[in-house]
Amino acid sequence: MRQHNKATLLLFALISCWMVESTQATIKPSLAESLVHRRSPSPLHHVNAASLQTEEENLEEALLPSKQQNNHHGRARLDVRGGSDSEFMTGLLQRLKIGSYFGLWYALNVVYNILNKKVLNVLPAPLTVGSLQFGVGGVYCALLWFLRLRAIPTLNQNGKSLCGSVGFYHALGQLLSMVSLGAGPVSFTHIVKALEPFFSALVSALVFGKWMKPQVYATLIPVVGGVGYACLKERSFSWLSFYTAMGSNLAFALRAVMSKTAMVNYVGENITAANLFGLVTWVAFFFSIPTALIGEGKSFLSLWDKATESTPSLELTRAVIVSGLFHYLNNEVMYLALSNVHPVTLAVGNTMKRVFIMVASVLVFRNPVSVQAGIGSAVGISGVLFYSLVKQHYEKVEKMEEEEAAKSKKSGRRGKGTTSSKASKLAGKATAKSKQAQKKRNTKGRSS
Repeated sequence: MRQHNKATLLLFALISCWMVESTQATIKPSLAESLVHRRSPSPLHHVNAASLQTEEENLEEALLPSKQQNNHHGRARLDVRGGSDSEFMTGLLQRLKIGSYFGLWYALNVVYNILNKKVLNVLPAPLTVGSLQFGVGGVYCALLWFLRLRAIPTLNQNGKSLCGSVGFYHALGQLLSMVSLGAGPVSFTHIVKALEPFFSALVSALVFGKWMKPQVYATLIPVVGGVGYACLKERSFSWLSFYTAMGSNLAFALRAVMSKTAMVNYVGENITAANLFGLVTWVAFFFSIPTALIGEGKSFLSLWDKATESTPSLELTRAVIVSGLFHYLNNEVMYLALSNVHPVTLAVGNTMKRVFIMVASVLVFRNPVSVQAGIGSAVGISGVLFYSLVKQHYEKVEKMEEEEAAKSKKSGRRGKGTTSSKASKLAGKATAKSKQAQKKRNTKGRSS
């Protein structure tokens, strides 16, 4: 608990980063606007030049096309070089931005899991602690909106419905994760949570009717087998931790699908990835309050009194607030990463993140991990990585097939159009010939 001063300093640094990130959207348009505008040459200048042309200038004009052509090629070469340099710099900056998101996401997640476990070890009230963490994140986001550091979002009717669903699944998944972390070691919870892609595939198929290739489902076999082998005869095995971690997998799979739907569709004004998660956090907070009151309302005060016997009340309050801020920032960075990369890339990053969390938790809490658990975890996590790569491959294949089908459909329409135009031309010619023949007959009849 005494390491929170360092965590608070890191938190202030992160908040500064978000200030820069939030102001970036308003700075970039004005900068681009100032660079795009150029002075257009005055029409009067062209008139004067045309009126003052001499015979020598006319002769020079005759030679001008060749000069222009040479100048055009030279400029084209410069433009290509400049274009390639600018594209390289743009791509490099984008990669650095995405890399910073992933690095920050990993760091925040590791710190959050360690702080959260320390809080739960002292104050074993996962539902109430989880609800308080939602509240801390909601207040932080509301302050950013109030101070105009971020544009205030507004939702339409469809957006309210989607945000309500995402918030419910977010609250359910997080509270179940809190119970799992409180009932067992951090490493065990994240071994079970490596099954999240399996639940994502299940939800996509059964709930939304989006089926994948059989080869993709086959890659989930080592995931399930590896996690099952890791949990079998595990020293720190807990059925409560196992069931709640499995429930959080299902809830987070539903949250991911609904979140992506909200990001793709128009759901309101100023709905950025960060603002969307802020709204989701408030919805999750309101959903979590009755759950915490029903589950731990009577026992929380006695648990708090017992916790403050070993830890000062101010220090425990600060620990809960800091863990709530780290929880919010960790998830917000995840949303920012999701808005910049393919969901499969995020799934691979999420898998690798669990490795860092497991290693950090073993080093901090000294929880013994058996060789069997290590082997099972390695097989399960490798299976998740393989699943992500195979899924990405078949999604590319399907996309290419759809593009080819669309092209062939367009070419077919064009062929029909050209055929109908030819037929109409022939029909027009035949009509014109018949009219000419009719005229000739009429003239012959009059002459006779």
